[in-house]
Amino acid sequence: MQLRAFNSPLERVEGPLVPPKQGEVLVEIAAAGVNFADTLLVSGSYQRIPPLPFAPGMEFAGKVLAGDLPAGSRVAGFCGHGAFASHITLPAAQCVALPNDMPDDIAASFLIAYGAVHLALARRALLAAGETLVVLGASGGAGLAAVDIGRALGARVIAVSRGAARLARLTRADHVIDSDVQDLRGAILALGGANVVFDPAGGENFTQALRATRPEGRLVCFGFASGHVPEVKLNHLLVKNLDMIGVNWNSYPDFAPDAMAAGLQGLMALHANGRLHPATPLALPMANAERALDLLRNRQAPARIVLRP
Repeated sequence: MQLRAFNSPLERVEGPLVPPKQGEVLVEIAAAGVNFADTLLVSGSYQRIPPLPFAPGMEFAGKVLAGDLPAGSRVAGFCGHGAFASHITLPAAQCVALPNDMPDDIAASFLIAYGAVHLALARRALLAAGETLVVLGASGGAGLAAVDIGRALGARVIAVSRGAARLARLTRADHVIDSDVQDLRGAILALGGANVVFDPAGGENFTQALRATRPEGRLVCFGFASGHVPEVKLNHLLVKNLDMIGVNWNSYPDFAPDAMAAGLQGLMALHANGRLHPATPLALPMANAERALDLLRNRQAPARIVLRP
Protein backbone atom coordinates (compact mmCIF):
# COMPACT_ATOMS: atom_id res chain seq x y z
CA MET A 1 0.00 0.00 0.00
CA GLN A 2 2.09 2.84 -1.36
CA LEU A 3 2.03 6.60 -0.78
CA ARG A 4 2.82 8.58 -3.93
CA ALA A 5 2.07 12.09 -2.61
CA PHE A 6 1.60 13.42 0.92
CA ASN A 7 -1.98 13.66 2.17
CA SER A 8 -3.20 11.48 -0.69
CA PRO A 9 -4.79 8.01 -0.53
CA LEU A 10 -2.58 4.95 -0.42
CA GLU A 11 -2.48 2.90 -3.62
CA ARG A 12 -2.10 -0.84 -4.02
CA VAL A 13 0.94 -1.64 -6.16
CA GLU A 14 2.65 -4.89 -7.19
CA GLY A 15 6.41 -5.34 -7.28
CA PRO A 16 9.12 -8.00 -7.12
CA LEU A 17 10.45 -9.40 -3.84
CA VAL A 18 13.77 -7.86 -2.76
CA PRO A 19 16.38 -10.60 -2.10
CA PRO A 20 18.14 -10.12 1.26
CA LYS A 21 21.77 -9.04 1.31
CA GLN A 22 24.32 -10.02 3.91
CA GLY A 23 22.90 -9.27 7.36
CA GLU A 24 19.32 -8.95 6.08
CA VAL A 25 16.19 -11.11 6.07
CA LEU A 26 13.19 -11.44 3.79
CA VAL A 27 9.99 -11.78 5.82
CA GLU A 28 6.49 -12.74 4.75
CA ILE A 29 4.27 -10.37 6.74
CA ALA A 30 1.35 -11.85 8.67
CA ALA A 31 0.22 -8.60 10.29
CA ALA A 32 1.44 -4.98 10.30
CA GLY A 33 0.91 -2.60 13.20
CA VAL A 34 -0.70 0.79 12.61
CA ASN A 35 0.67 3.60 14.78
CA PHE A 36 -0.23 7.25 15.26
CA ALA A 37 3.19 8.05 13.80
CA ASP A 38 2.00 6.55 10.50
CA THR A 39 -0.58 9.35 10.23
CA LEU A 40 2.27 11.85 10.54
CA LEU A 41 4.36 9.90 8.05
CA VAL A 42 1.72 10.07 5.30
CA SER A 43 1.18 13.80 5.92
CA GLY A 44 4.89 14.54 5.61
CA SER A 45 5.13 15.87 9.17
CA TYR A 46 7.06 13.06 10.87
CA GLN A 47 10.64 13.51 12.09
CA ARG A 48 11.99 11.16 9.43
CA ILE A 49 10.39 11.07 5.98
CA PRO A 50 11.61 8.55 3.38
CA PRO A 51 11.64 9.60 -0.26
CA LEU A 52 8.39 9.16 -2.16
CA PRO A 53 6.91 6.78 -3.11
CA PHE A 54 6.97 4.55 -0.03
CA ALA A 55 4.78 2.22 1.99
CA PRO A 56 3.95 3.29 5.56
CA GLY A 57 4.00 0.79 8.40
CA MET A 58 6.65 0.79 11.13
CA GLU A 59 6.26 -2.67 12.66
CA PHE A 60 5.12 -6.16 11.73
CA ALA A 61 5.06 -9.84 12.60
CA GLY A 62 5.71 -12.61 10.13
CA LYS A 63 7.74 -15.60 8.96
CA VAL A 64 11.34 -15.52 7.74
CA LEU A 65 11.68 -16.77 4.14
CA ALA A 66 15.42 -16.23 3.60
CA GLY A 67 18.47 -14.44 4.94
CA ASP A 68 20.46 -14.30 8.18
CA LEU A 69 17.77 -15.82 10.43
CA PRO A 70 16.46 -19.41 10.22
CA ALA A 71 13.91 -19.87 7.43
CA GLY A 72 10.45 -20.50 8.87
CA SER A 73 11.12 -18.77 12.18
CA ARG A 74 8.53 -16.30 13.46
CA VAL A 75 9.72 -12.76 14.13
CA ALA A 76 8.49 -9.29 14.92
CA GLY A 77 10.33 -6.34 13.45
CA PHE A 78 10.51 -2.55 13.37
CA CYS A 79 11.38 -0.85 10.13
CA GLY A 80 10.53 2.88 10.07
CA HIS A 81 8.36 2.32 6.99
CA GLY A 82 7.47 -0.43 4.56
CA ALA A 83 5.33 -2.81 6.64
CA PHE A 84 2.02 -2.11 4.85
CA ALA A 85 2.97 -4.87 2.43
CA SER A 86 2.93 -8.62 1.92
CA HIS A 87 6.74 -8.95 2.29
CA ILE A 88 9.62 -6.85 3.58
CA THR A 89 13.42 -7.04 3.45
CA LEU A 90 15.30 -5.42 6.33
CA PRO A 91 18.35 -5.88 8.61
CA ALA A 92 18.11 -9.00 10.75
CA ALA A 93 19.13 -6.91 13.77
CA GLN A 94 15.76 -5.14 13.56
CA CYS A 95 13.87 -8.38 14.22
CA VAL A 96 13.24 -10.29 17.43
CA ALA A 97 12.21 -13.92 17.76
CA LEU A 98 8.63 -14.53 18.83
CA PRO A 99 7.50 -17.03 21.45
CA ASN A 100 5.10 -19.66 20.16
CA ASP A 101 2.29 -18.42 22.39
CA MET A 102 2.29 -14.82 21.05
CA PRO A 103 -0.23 -14.46 18.19
CA ASP A 104 0.81 -12.53 15.09
CA ASP A 105 -1.77 -9.76 15.63
CA ILE A 106 -0.49 -9.01 19.13
CA ALA A 107 3.16 -9.29 18.09
CA ALA A 108 2.63 -6.88 15.19
CA SER A 109 1.37 -4.17 17.55
CA PHE A 110 3.73 -4.89 20.44
CA LEU A 111 7.27 -3.76 19.64
CA ILE A 112 6.79 -0.04 19.12
CA ALA A 113 4.16 0.74 21.76
CA TYR A 114 5.49 -1.64 24.38
CA GLY A 115 9.17 -1.29 23.41
CA ALA A 116 9.11 2.49 23.43
CA VAL A 117 7.09 2.74 26.63
CA HIS A 118 9.25 0.17 28.43
CA LEU A 119 12.38 2.12 27.51
CA ALA A 120 10.73 5.37 28.61
CA LEU A 121 9.66 4.05 32.00
CA ALA A 122 12.43 1.58 32.88
CA ARG A 123 15.52 3.23 31.35
CA ARG A 124 14.72 6.93 31.19
CA ALA A 125 12.31 7.54 34.09
CA LEU A 126 13.83 4.79 36.28
CA LEU A 127 10.36 3.85 37.52
CA ALA A 128 10.76 1.81 40.72
CA ALA A 129 8.50 -0.68 42.43
CA GLY A 130 6.22 1.06 44.93
CA GLU A 131 6.26 4.42 43.13
CA THR A 132 3.13 6.06 41.74
CA LEU A 133 2.87 6.34 37.97
CA VAL A 134 0.29 8.67 36.42
CA VAL A 135 -0.55 7.79 32.81
CA LEU A 136 -2.22 10.52 30.75
CA GLY A 137 -4.11 9.54 27.60
CA ALA A 138 -4.30 6.12 29.18
CA SER A 139 -6.91 4.60 26.87
CA GLY A 140 -4.78 5.02 23.73
CA GLY A 141 -2.24 2.53 22.46
CA ALA A 142 0.78 4.01 24.27
CA GLY A 143 -1.28 4.74 27.37
CA LEU A 144 -2.57 1.18 27.68
CA ALA A 145 0.98 -0.10 27.28
CA ALA A 146 2.18 2.29 30.00
CA VAL A 147 -0.50 1.08 32.41
CA ASP A 148 0.43 -2.55 31.73
CA ILE A 149 4.19 -2.00 31.96
CA GLY A 150 3.87 0.18 35.05
CA ARG A 151 2.02 -2.61 36.84
CA ALA A 152 4.60 -5.15 35.63
CA LEU A 153 7.40 -3.00 37.09
CA GLY A 154 5.64 -2.88 40.46
CA ALA A 155 4.31 0.67 40.38
CA ARG A 156 0.91 1.87 41.58
CA VAL A 157 -0.79 3.14 38.42
CA ILE A 158 -3.24 6.04 38.14
CA ALA A 159 -4.79 6.07 34.66
CA VAL A 160 -6.28 9.27 33.24
CA SER A 161 -8.74 9.33 30.34
CA ARG A 162 -12.20 10.68 29.58
CA GLY A 163 -15.60 9.16 28.94
CA ALA A 164 -17.11 5.90 30.12
CA ALA A 165 -16.15 3.90 27.02
CA ARG A 166 -12.47 4.82 27.32
CA LEU A 167 -12.39 4.36 31.08
CA ALA A 168 -13.77 0.85 30.66
CA ARG A 169 -10.53 -0.17 28.92
CA LEU A 170 -8.42 0.65 31.99
CA THR A 171 -8.95 -2.54 33.96
CA ARG A 172 -5.24 -2.92 34.74
CA ALA A 173 -4.97 0.43 36.55
CA ASP A 174 -5.11 0.76 40.34
CA HIS A 175 -7.05 4.03 40.09
CA VAL A 176 -8.89 5.72 37.20
CA ILE A 177 -9.56 9.45 36.78
CA ASP A 178 -12.07 10.88 34.30
CA SER A 179 -10.50 14.19 33.29
CA ASP A 180 -13.80 15.38 31.81
CA VAL A 181 -15.58 15.45 35.16
CA GLN A 182 -12.82 15.55 37.78
CA ASP A 183 -10.29 18.20 38.74
CA LEU A 184 -7.19 16.38 37.53
CA ARG A 185 -4.64 18.06 39.80
CA GLY A 186 -6.87 17.65 42.84
CA ALA A 187 -7.67 14.02 42.04
CA ILE A 188 -3.99 13.09 41.65
CA LEU A 189 -3.05 14.91 44.87
CA ALA A 190 -5.88 13.15 46.72
CA LEU A 191 -4.22 9.88 45.72
CA GLY A 192 -0.84 11.01 47.03
CA GLY A 193 0.67 12.72 44.00
CA ALA A 194 2.85 11.36 41.19
CA ASN A 195 6.41 10.09 41.19
CA VAL A 196 6.36 9.66 37.41
CA VAL A 197 3.99 11.17 34.82
CA PHE A 198 3.82 9.52 31.41
CA ASP A 199 2.29 11.78 28.76
CA PRO A 200 1.71 10.72 25.13
CA ALA A 201 -0.89 13.42 24.49
CA GLY A 202 0.24 16.87 25.62
CA GLY A 203 -2.34 19.56 26.27
CA GLU A 204 -3.68 21.03 29.50
CA ASN A 205 -3.68 17.70 31.32
CA PHE A 206 0.11 17.73 31.31
CA THR A 207 0.15 21.08 33.11
CA GLN A 208 -2.28 19.82 35.74
CA ALA A 209 -0.29 16.61 36.27
CA LEU A 210 2.95 18.60 36.60
CA ARG A 211 1.35 20.56 39.42
CA ALA A 212 0.50 17.28 41.17
CA THR A 213 3.99 15.75 40.88
CA ARG A 214 5.98 15.05 44.04
CA PRO A 215 9.47 16.51 44.62
CA GLU A 216 12.11 14.65 42.57
CA GLY A 217 9.34 13.43 40.28
CA ARG A 218 9.94 12.71 36.61
CA LEU A 219 7.73 13.82 33.73
CA VAL A 220 8.05 11.81 30.51
CA CYS A 221 7.23 13.69 27.31
CA PHE A 222 6.26 10.90 24.89
CA GLY A 223 4.19 12.66 22.24
CA PHE A 224 1.48 15.21 21.43
CA ALA A 225 -1.53 13.22 20.23
CA SER A 226 -3.80 16.06 21.36
CA GLY A 227 -2.14 18.38 18.85
CA HIS A 228 -1.13 20.83 21.60
CA VAL A 229 2.46 21.13 22.83
CA PRO A 230 2.40 22.42 26.42
CA GLU A 231 4.97 24.94 27.64
CA VAL A 232 7.01 24.23 30.76
CA LYS A 233 8.48 27.02 32.85
CA LEU A 234 11.95 26.02 33.99
CA ASN A 235 11.54 27.75 37.33
CA HIS A 236 8.74 25.29 38.17
CA LEU A 237 11.11 22.38 37.54
CA LEU A 238 13.76 24.08 39.67
CA VAL A 239 11.50 24.91 42.63
CA LYS A 240 9.95 21.43 42.78
CA ASN A 241 13.16 19.49 41.92
CA LEU A 242 11.55 17.85 38.89
CA ASP A 243 13.05 16.11 35.88
CA MET A 244 11.63 16.65 32.37
CA ILE A 245 12.44 13.70 30.09
CA GLY A 246 11.93 13.49 26.34
CA VAL A 247 11.78 10.07 24.70
CA ASN A 248 12.14 9.38 20.96
CA TRP A 249 12.45 5.61 20.66
CA ASN A 250 12.92 5.67 16.89
CA SER A 251 16.30 7.39 17.22
CA TYR A 252 17.84 4.73 19.47
CA PRO A 253 19.12 2.55 16.60
CA ASP A 254 21.34 5.51 15.62
CA PHE A 255 23.05 6.15 18.95
CA ALA A 256 22.24 3.29 21.36
CA PRO A 257 21.16 0.14 19.47
CA ASP A 258 22.37 -2.06 22.33
CA ALA A 259 20.05 -0.25 24.74
CA MET A 260 17.11 -0.85 22.42
CA ALA A 261 17.99 -4.52 22.00
CA ALA A 262 18.41 -5.00 25.76
CA GLY A 263 15.06 -3.30 26.38
CA LEU A 264 13.27 -5.57 23.93
CA GLN A 265 14.83 -8.63 25.55
CA GLY A 266 13.64 -7.42 28.95
CA LEU A 267 10.21 -6.80 27.50
CA MET A 268 9.97 -10.31 26.04
CA ALA A 269 11.05 -11.72 29.42
CA LEU A 270 8.23 -9.85 31.17
CA HIS A 271 5.77 -11.22 28.63
CA ALA A 272 7.13 -14.76 28.95
CA ASN A 273 6.69 -14.53 32.72
CA GLY A 274 3.03 -13.61 32.31
CA ARG A 275 3.48 -10.08 33.67
CA LEU A 276 2.25 -8.25 30.55
CA HIS A 277 -1.26 -8.39 29.14
CA PRO A 278 -1.40 -6.69 25.72
CA ALA A 279 -4.92 -6.40 24.37
CA THR A 280 -5.90 -8.13 21.16
CA PRO A 281 -5.90 -5.41 18.47
CA LEU A 282 -8.53 -4.66 15.88
CA ALA A 283 -7.50 -6.52 12.71
CA LEU A 284 -8.40 -5.09 9.29
CA PRO A 285 -7.51 -6.17 5.74
CA MET A 286 -4.45 -4.42 4.31
CA ALA A 287 -6.71 -2.86 1.67
CA ASN A 288 -8.40 -0.93 4.51
CA ALA A 289 -5.22 0.91 5.46
CA GLU A 290 -6.86 4.31 4.87
CA ARG A 291 -9.68 3.44 7.25
CA ALA A 292 -7.16 2.41 9.89
CA LEU A 293 -5.29 5.69 9.55
CA ASP A 294 -8.56 7.65 9.76
CA LEU A 295 -9.50 5.86 12.98
CA LEU A 296 -6.23 7.04 14.52
CA ARG A 297 -6.48 10.57 13.11
CA ASN A 298 -9.97 10.95 14.54
CA ARG A 299 -9.05 9.29 17.85
CA GLN A 300 -11.71 6.64 17.26
CA ALA A 301 -9.45 3.58 17.41
CA PRO A 302 -10.58 1.04 20.02
CA ALA A 303 -6.93 0.59 20.97
CA ARG A 304 -4.30 -0.99 18.72
CA ILE A 305 -4.92 -1.74 15.03
CA VAL A 306 -3.18 -4.19 12.71
CA LEU A 307 -3.48 -4.81 8.97
CA ARG A 308 -3.41 -8.30 7.49
CA PRO A 309 -2.18 -8.77 3.89
